[in-house]
Amino acid sequence: MKSVAAKEGKITMIESEIPKVQDHYLLVKTSHSVISTGTELSVIRSSQNRTAYLGYSAAGTIVECGGDTEPFTKGQLIACYGVPYVRHSEYLLVPKTLCSPVPDNVQSKEAAFAGVGAIAIHALRMANLQFGESVVIAGLGVLGQIIAQISHASAYDVIPYEVNERRALMFESCTGVEAATSNEHLNRRIEEKTNGLGVDAVLLCAGGGHSPLTNESLEWVRDKGKIVIVGDVEPHFKRSLMFGKEAQILISRAGGPGRYDPVYERAAVDYPYAYVRWTEGRNMGEFLRLLSEKRIQVNAYLQESVLFDNISEAYEELQQENTSVLTKVINYN
Repeated sequence: MKSVAAKEGKITMIESEIPKVQDHYLLVKTSHSVISTGTELSVIRSSQNRTAYLGYSAAGTIVECGGDTEPFTKGQLIACYGVPYVRHSEYLLVPKTLCSPVPDNVQSKEAAFAGVGAIAIHALRMANLQFGESVVIAGLGVLGQIIAQISHASAYDVIPYEVNERRALMFESCTGVEAATSNEHLNRRIEEKTNGLGVDAVLLCAGGGHSPLTNESLEWVRDKGKIVIVGDVEPHFKRSLMFGKEAQILISRAGGPGRYDPVYERAAVDYPYAYVRWTEGRNMGEFLRLLSEKRIQVNAYLQESVLFDNISEAYEELQQENTSVLTKVINYN
């Protein structure tokens, strides 16, 4: 089988044997996977003197079930998530805790976003917003778009912020919610929506390392407001601004509880439902429910697809400066 990797800053295909199924794991034939632009381009840039596999969110059909994987069954369409088990590869061996059944009315290419969706849902859970509270979503890449859609579906008062006008218009066409495209526009929207008090939370979904957004976000939140770092932003905040508002600075770690825990992931031992309500696996399932019930949609992000054998061309386009393409959906069929 073939898998996509980065080496010396370039895309390469790695040939390997199809993995053998083992207890608590599912062997999956991949039908679609999604390129996470920010994460993967960063991995490509840092792939000097090493080989790094790419991808973490996919959907496919179970071809073989290991022992103790009920209620999953052979032939079932599932979504799966999480490095190192999920990558852009023709076959995947995934622990059952990182898999979720796909509802009948959700297509495989839509379900391939479930890993990104779990990350989006966990970021919002970190903000711990209450019904009707206000939130700025700064950065409308594919992750920011999904976070803002879920926020809107949850009846939060959403103020999206994106300087790329094509991305802002894409979000507006999906939801009918106006997106601010400049700092002045954003400040005006915050003033109008909060009577000058500031928003309850800001989710920083942009990338780029050091960014003026960090300190600007402290101006946007209310007294004792929250800032959640979601994207690849360095957390440099002026103490005086933080102190003045007693602001909370939080960082969201991937798809939720269970991530990077070898017991939950490698050993596939789920956390007790009564004690950990929303694991990364259950966040995936919730994202699929939102898709199934048409509370959110990813159709606008499905326009850019690429065949698995042509994947190098997709990365070349995504690496172009100022590209408006959010992601590419890889088709393995």
